[in-house]
Amino acid sequence: MTFSPEYPAWLLRAMLCIPSVSGREGRLAAFLAEQMAALGMDAHVDAAGNAHGVAGPPDVPVIMLLGHIDTVPGRVPVCHVGDLLYGRGAVDAKGPMAAMICAASRASGARVHVVGAVGEEVAGSRGARHLMATVAPPAAVLIGEPSGWDGVCLGYKGRVGVGYETSTPPLHTSSPVPTAVEAAAEFSRRVKDYLRAVSDSADPVSFGTATGTLVRLTGDLSRAEAFLTCRVPPGFDFEAFERHVTRSAGGRVWFDERVPAVRRPRSDVVVSALRAAIRSNGGQPALRLKSGTSDMNVVEEWGVPMAAYGPGDAHLDHTSDEHIAITDLVRSVDVLTTALGRISGQLRKRTGCGAAVGATVG
Repeated sequence: MTFSPEYPAWLLRAMLCIPSVSGREGRLAAFLAEQMAALGMDAHVDAAGNAHGVAGPPDVPVIMLLGHIDTVPGRVPVCHVGDLLYGRGAVDAKGPMAAMICAASRASGARVHVVGAVGEEVAGSRGARHLMATVAPPAAVLIGEPSGWDGVCLGYKGRVGVGYETSTPPLHTSSPVPTAVEAAAEFSRRVKDYLRAVSDSADPVSFGTATGTLVRLTGDLSRAEAFLTCRVPPGFDFEAFERHVTRSAGGRVWFDERVPAVRRPRSDVVVSALRAAIRSNGGQPALRLKSGTSDMNVVEEWGVPMAAYGPGDAHLDHTSDEHIAITDLVRSVDVLTTALGRISGQLRKRTGCGAAVGATVG
């Protein structure tokens, strides 16, 4: 189905006007299913709350366009200032999601399965893991995350969160014995020291560096709690890390997840198609690696060609100034439309036959 030149911006603005903080994505999922159905896709919302739309011939390999529709908390007033559209999630990741929906409706000859997943911004990636359990692996995946309209993201660091809790008998402040909150602060230091020691670079932004960020520290003389989010590179030894931080901790230690890092080669079919599509639309492709974590880390288990792409400046993720350029949104729709045709053609050459989309269960 064709749509007006104004539709991508209208769609994104409508999405921004529907709050969808993690755990409260239902209204947006229903809206997107309605929009995808109106664009001619077979659409529904699954048991986890993910919005689905499927389009294209059933006898060719399936390309999944996987974005997420949840956001972090925080209000950014929705407004249009010149070419810029402001709102929470404009960059991360409603802009990429809007671009994927528009491109999927325009793609010719490709079998496309669009998914707006829930729960990406919180530990567990509930929506993506539901897909892993209920949908047959597609032939290729394109992750909707901000890379810039002329950028391609090859990989993301992994993640593990570590918490610490301790209590001590009440002490006078003149006592030389460390207080509970001091013990929690010392635990945080030991975690960070270990991550620096196992890194292959001292540069905190290097893809090979493991880093820890103290996101919560509360307590007093007798009771304290700390929590760190750790971003880790490919090959990180989670078991060794857990043994180290648990040893002589002097309190209760827990971990929320183990998410390995992911990195795709430049020769990946999806990467190559995106680079070629960017060039054919007048850009010079830039290859990027991200220090954050995404649903790409989860669905990497499918072992299929994969890359992340989407409009927007990732430096604006989660900020009070989050905005996206409409011209970049429109360019990314053109890039994705071109790339989908290239990916589908390459997959058909490789397989020599089609593959139907996997059925979603429950």
